[in-house]
Amino acid sequence: QVQLVESGGGLVQAGGSLRLSCTDSGRTFRSYAMGWFRQAPGKEREFLAAISWSGTRYADSVKGRFTISRDNAKNTVYLQMSSLKPDDTAVYYCAASIIQTLPTRLDEYDYWGQGTQVTVSS
Repeated sequence: QVQLVESGGGLVQAGGSLRLSCTDSGRTFRSYAMGWFRQAPGKEREFLAAISWSGTRYADSVKGRFTISRDNAKNTVYLQMSSLKPDDTAVYYCAASIIQTLPTRLDEYDYWGQGTQVTVSS
């Protein structure tokens, strides 16, 4: 069973940085590709980044600013965010997928965390 819990969200000024964490309390974390998504008010949930043994993949909107990484020994995936903009304000979600080829679609992910709020002030 995969149970994902995000942490690290909060309020940050534009131009600042934040690191999100997502920890799985199960025993099969290393078997899954992991992804980060976000959803702003009134908008659809959008893909940000994914990581698996295949490597990493990023959405164009965050490439060069966000970095995804994972520590399988800690059952944790991270999203390091820098040069944050007010448009990055959203609820951020991590997700786990059995598909190892760096999936980007919501329906390709099997488990989701509850989300963590990130607010970027101007």
